[in-house]
Amino acid sequence: MVKLNNYIDGHWVNSYSEGTLEVKNPANQEVIAKVPQGSVQDVQKAAEAAAKAFPEWRNIPAHRRVQYLFKLKTLLEDNIDDISKTIVLESGKTFGEAKAEMQRAIENVENACGIPTMMQGTFSEDIARGVDEFMIRQPVGVCACIAPFNFPGMIPFWFLPYAIACGNTYIIKPSEKVPLTMTKVVELMEKLDLPTGVVNLVHGTKDVVDGILQHPAIRAISFVGSSNVARYVYSQGALYGKRVQAQGGAKNPVLVLPDADIEMTTQIITDSVYGCAGQRCLAASTIITVGDHKQITESLVEAAKGRTTGFGLDEKSLMGPVITPESKNRVEQLIQQGVSEGGRLLVDGSNKKVSGYENGNFILPTIIEDIPLSSHVAQTEIFGPVMSLMHLNDVDEAIEFINSGKYGNAACIFTSSGANARKFRHDADAGNIGINIGVAAPMAQFPFSGWKDSFFGDLHGQGMHSVEFFTQTKVVIERWLKEWTRKF
Repeated sequence: MVKLNNYIDGHWVNSYSEGTLEVKNPANQEVIAKVPQGSVQDVQKAAEAAAKAFPEWRNIPAHRRVQYLFKLKTLLEDNIDDISKTIVLESGKTFGEAKAEMQRAIENVENACGIPTMMQGTFSEDIARGVDEFMIRQPVGVCACIAPFNFPGMIPFWFLPYAIACGNTYIIKPSEKVPLTMTKVVELMEKLDLPTGVVNLVHGTKDVVDGILQHPAIRAISFVGSSNVARYVYSQGALYGKRVQAQGGAKNPVLVLPDADIEMTTQIITDSVYGCAGQRCLAASTIITVGDHKQITESLVEAAKGRTTGFGLDEKSLMGPVITPESKNRVEQLIQQGVSEGGRLLVDGSNKKVSGYENGNFILPTIIEDIPLSSHVAQTEIFGPVMSLMHLNDVDEAIEFINSGKYGNAACIFTSSGANARKFRHDADAGNIGINIGVAAPMAQFPFSGWKDSFFGDLHGQGMHSVEFFTQTKVVIERWLKEWTRKF
């Protein structure tokens, strides 16, 4: 049984905490590792190492810092299958989903290689006679990421490559439910020969999170998780004077108009709702039809019933388990609550077993129709393979319902009408909009946007938002040549 260690100042070291948690394969409950519960002392050591490394690292020119990222991109590409298998074993995803996740991680590394250009400041000559003014970007200092369980390989790379390319040093705190993926990644990063202390890895639970939030040397924090925890991280981080970007939960609506292509729409929506077992912050959750909905309803039901669920390394599996038995129980309780609130089960995936994996946390694809708009389940992030199917009268009513929700991560529309598509993207209150797209996941050069209770902060992960988050601006006004100065 492997017991995981922290990676601090270029060394794998034991946690100060003697307590451990079991890491289990969600498909069969097999214990695959033990992870430290962690302690504030672990954070202290990591922060000290990162702070010590910062002065030298920030003074390395940006074009030299990104050379490490070019090498990292190659390392990740060469080892993508091995990393993806680890993601499957600890998170329950299918192999295809895990590999696609790592491809997104690699795209962020590739994008961050452009930091020498992305960090460029601005220059204004002769703002007054003989006086110039310019703005430069400098790194913030020690930064940290508190990562979730659902994308153990991708989400840290929304932040890490940009942070270190901008000249910061970094601490990664992976979810205690899926600590193996980033452990494997950091083991690969040892081959880069980065200066010690530039990248550190600390395992643990809430004590470690609070240690990160409170440590004075840590200047910026990135978080992805539930909205309740995101609000806590944002408020506590701000209380201690830190920059914070905190991505929260979601209840992503999809509007289907009568002129949508049924076959394409069904395939894309089904992949969005049930991909990653519904455990992603851009998963379609509420499907809203306008007009005659019989054909699309029948098509979605047929697709849900035909989706194969099983172990992620089985090539036939299109969907894996949810992360823990507690998550399975919670989702199944919400399904039953949806029925008790007036919904009607068209497809029931509760209390099912997968042959050969009877102990797994499996929930089969589920569809609940006509849950009241004001019900608890209609407003709650389920985070499981559950589709809520609603039927409304027109586009205006649908947008009004969408905008009444507390979340604002993503909203999508399926239509062949350019006018309705434009109205939707203009009026829908969400940070990521999909038009005939089921998962409106921005590419690495764009920020991963989010509104309302789906995001706390000002600058999102990825792209130029990351550059702005991980740098601070310095404005310089200077006068040099005496002959240019005004003579009195």
